[in-house]
Amino acid sequence: MNVTVDEEKCIGCGACAEICPAVFYLDEDEGVSKVIDPFACEYAGCCEAAEENCPAGAITVTED
Repeated sequence: MNVTVDEEKCIGCGACAEICPAVFYLDEDEGVSKVIDPFACEYAGCCEAAEENCPAGAITVTED
């Protein structure tokens, strides 16, 4: 499983970091969310919830 954040779509609300802090963090300097470890979804178990709850649709979770 792999996860990415489209920084052009991201509105920096931080919902993903609240839902799945092992994978996402809000870069307050840039005002967008970033992925800490793109392969962490396999053990974190919360990437799909972050994707579903992203109001901007900026998160993509794919199967490798």
